[in-house]
Amino acid sequence: MAGAVQKVWKRRVRGLRKTAPGRCGAAEAEERERAVEDGERIVKKSSGISGEEKVRNRIDLLRAEGVEGFPVELVCRVIGATRSAYYNRKRQPETEKEKQRNEQKRELRRIFEENRSEYGRERLHKAMNENGYPMSLGKVRALMKEERIVPKKCKKYKATTNSKHAYKAAENILKQNFTAIKPNEKWCGDSTYVWTEEGWLYVAGIIDLCDKSCVGLAFSDRHTQDLMLKALDDAQREYRPKQGLLFHSDRGVQYAANEYKERLKRYGMVQSMSRSGNPYDNAAMESFIGTVKLGCVEGERFRTRKAAIKAIFEYVFGFYNTKRYHTSIGLLAPSEYRKSLLAVA
Repeated sequence: MAGAVQKVWKRRVRGLRKTAPGRCGAAEAEERERAVEDGERIVKKSSGISGEEKVRNRIDLLRAEGVEGFPVELVCRVIGATRSAYYNRKRQPETEKEKQRNEQKRELRRIFEENRSEYGRERLHKAMNENGYPMSLGKVRALMKEERIVPKKCKKYKATTNSKHAYKAAENILKQNFTAIKPNEKWCGDSTYVWTEEGWLYVAGIIDLCDKSCVGLAFSDRHTQDLMLKALDDAQREYRPKQGLLFHSDRGVQYAANEYKERLKRYGMVQSMSRSGNPYDNAAMESFIGTVKLGCVEGERFRTRKAAIKAIFEYVFGFYNTKRYHTSIGLLAPSEYRKSLLAVA
């Protein structure tokens, strides 16, 4: 009976061995060891896993399957490992290299979650290096795969534009040039909506195309011109831009109305509007709105408008403007990028 059980376990161990990471036969392992000792070059493509790691991986896999109940000699012979390697792994379940890797994975997970599960490979790569864990992009990719870290993705943006009106639309001066040499040179504005249990909350925002920061933010339970004007007034009062700032928006009735045009003229701003039916003309602003909704709205259920306002305000001015890395400005936070420009000036 014992012999039959051993045969069954032998077949099972061999089957597991075929699926174990870095599998190779004992004879092949011995041949490779001899070749290394003789100084011969191994032509076979490397898997990136050392021989010791392969043995440890096999031992861990088999121990997890409960193979410890069988003779050590049988297990070692089947997986191509020595008795000393088996007992060493049993005494020391985690090597220094594995401890280091596990520490890196914990830090990667911490950074990812602290940044609202938004960071992908490039942002995590910079954050890890800045936090004292120097590594390559490839290493970050591998750790993300092991930890099953997948950043959140923006959903398709839904426009709230009402362009069916009798007002004259301004010329498209921006022409999708979403870059600026210095702050307060080009601003973009738009609005969106967020559902709460009290009803819709409308949000109007303005961003600076130089550092991608949000410079104006206003909230209301109605999608009116007053909402847009409040965002503009707040931005003007806070940043005091010089004459000639280019303000771009879509062709919505709130932006095209005479009162809004007069306010821009009073502030010395030049108005620019997207072409009809072309959302790409205001893509930078739509990207901002998509990022904000991804970061603090999606998956949330707001009981009141006040709760939604608090969440959006904290996200924009407590994270987006001050901490979040932006790829378009060299993986810097907007506030950091603005300071660097003002320091040079």
